[in-house]
Amino acid sequence: MSWLLKRLQGLRKFLKLLVTHKMGLVGMVIFVILGIVVIFGPYMRTVDPMRTGVLQNILQPPSSQFWFGTDHLARDVWSQTIYGARIALLVGFVAAAVTTAFGSLVGLVSGYFGGKIDEVLMRIVDFFMMLPYLPLMIVFAAVLGPSIWNIILVISITYWPFTARVIRSQVLSLKQRAFVEASRSVGASDNLLMFSEIMPNVVPLMFAEAVLMVTNAIYAEAVLAFLGLGDVSTMSWGIMLHFAYESGLMSMAPWWVIPPIACICATILAFTFLGTAVSDIMKPGYREARGL
Repeated sequence: MSWLLKRLQGLRKFLKLLVTHKMGLVGMVIFVILGIVVIFGPYMRTVDPMRTGVLQNILQPPSSQFWFGTDHLARDVWSQTIYGARIALLVGFVAAAVTTAFGSLVGLVSGYFGGKIDEVLMRIVDFFMMLPYLPLMIVFAAVLGPSIWNIILVISITYWPFTARVIRSQVLSLKQRAFVEASRSVGASDNLLMFSEIMPNVVPLMFAEAVLMVTNAIYAEAVLAFLGLGDVSTMSWGIMLHFAYESGLMSMAPWWVIPPIACICATILAFTFLGTAVSDIMKPGYREARGL
């Protein structure tokens, strides 16, 4: 019980620091708005985003009936935008979780053991990092086929080396610290040292990496979907742009392309601000400077 209370107090202090950080506050506000949209989307005057309408409602500009207008199939752009937020956050969070977990594990093992293990793992990391990530994602997405889960897999495969490299650098520093040497001297196993002594000290860095990874995942999904490699049966912001481009009507219907572009930019900006704020909060001495 005392452990839980301590964790809750730590979370409260962290949130207090986050909302007093200017970038963190802006990011939190946008994130809360997105959360409300995702949860209450079906109750926000939306319809099935894939449902086509009647002929006379094709390419209607914004009005009281269609808040964001309609597309070339008379589908409601407002509903597409709202439901697109769900796909964006799904891809962002799942891809960030997978990428951070796998990349952190590789970085932890590589940094802790060193030697041949470190050499082999880092050569694999270097191989992936030297490849241009966008063409690599396009190739993987084309091979695996159009699916949201395939897109998440492609993003995870492409971005995990960056997390692995960052975590490895931190582990190389931590494994030389006195508390690790003390545990090793009393016979602690490698698993205990890695997961009980070192990993808790890299969790803040893992969290910061995960927040920033959300932005990369949302951007990557939008790009792949725009290029026609997304799942056209699932409405996302990238798919909206893909349909608009394919129809050749982007210049004739700005109300069709402005909402997804604005949402992508706002979401990426929000998580970039949050990642920057988290990185600042995790820096040594930041809490003391704020009186916490």
